[in-house]
Amino acid sequence: MKKYSFKNDYSEGCHPNILEALTKTNLVQENGYGYDVYSDEARELIRQKMNHQNADIHFVSGGTQANLLVISSILRPHESVISAETGHIFTNETGAIEATGHKVHGLVTEDGKLIPEHIRSVLDTHTNKPHQVKQKLVYISNSTEIGTIYKKKELQELSEFCKTNDLYLFMDGARLGQALTSEISDLTLEDIANLTDIFYLGGTKNGALLGEAIIITNDKLKEEFGFHVKQKGAMLAKGRLLGIQFLELMKNDLYFDLAKHSNVQAMKIKSAFQNKGFQFLSDTHTNQIFPILNNSKIGKLSENFDFYVWKKMDEESSAIRLITSWATFDEVVEEFLGEISLL
Repeated sequence: MKKYSFKNDYSEGCHPNILEALTKTNLVQENGYGYDVYSDEARELIRQKMNHQNADIHFVSGGTQANLLVISSILRPHESVISAETGHIFTNETGAIEATGHKVHGLVTEDGKLIPEHIRSVLDTHTNKPHQVKQKLVYISNSTEIGTIYKKKELQELSEFCKTNDLYLFMDGARLGQALTSEISDLTLEDIANLTDIFYLGGTKNGALLGEAIIITNDKLKEEFGFHVKQKGAMLAKGRLLGIQFLELMKNDLYFDLAKHSNVQAMKIKSAFQNKGFQFLSDTHTNQIFPILNNSKIGKLSENFDFYVWKKMDEESSAIRLITSWATFDEVVEEFLGEISLL
């Protein structure tokens, strides 16, 4: 029997509404490169949902591509970006940002989130200008790579600090749907649009076949962005394939319903581990959880389920990462809860 995978939230294809829409529109001729009616409708729906009619929106295929496009388009050759050490650009993108000639300042944080004091520590040690690189961009993820989320007050403080210190604020939103629909979240999509300069809505990890929607709210960053998209091979001739997907996800708030489903399934699993007295690497309320187990229990769970052993805690135990998705069935969760009860 094939193991059920809790390794990621993109093992499945896409939500059936998307397949149906792609099939129905398959033989309709449309303009290329994102100038099709479906992409236009999707952009308008996104603007409405965040109450920001002047935002520029670009559909691209993946998260690493989005991060590379945004950061390389913003930074001049002598400028750098600040990130938590857990940030995707620091740990899992094969040096994509560094390959463009820009330094990434990785900072140790307890919960994967940046606060003004973290950023200040970099600014205070880079005062010997022009002999040192100039910090210009702050990169954050919501939810973070360890499942935590930013609350409104935290994002407001970051936004104010960045404005005061002439820094741009960029939010990686690969799992932004899960962050916004978390049971403890007090942020809205409108808040994100108002408090960041640029961010993206992730589709790949929330029901789409592929795709991210890069949203630019700062007018200074809009004008030249299309050139970077084209130059780096991210402008699809059949841009409709991305537009159709986001149009379906935005209709009737399907995007947020799918994200909430993944969170609910993860919280069931989290509660089961809590009831057995297990500790966690981080306190999460999204679709990622990181329970700490001894090696024998990890081996037992891995007999029927697949997941990553995320971080070695000591010689006897490790934190594992479990991720639920928009398509995780109740039956699978119940089966997994039964396995947890036997640990």
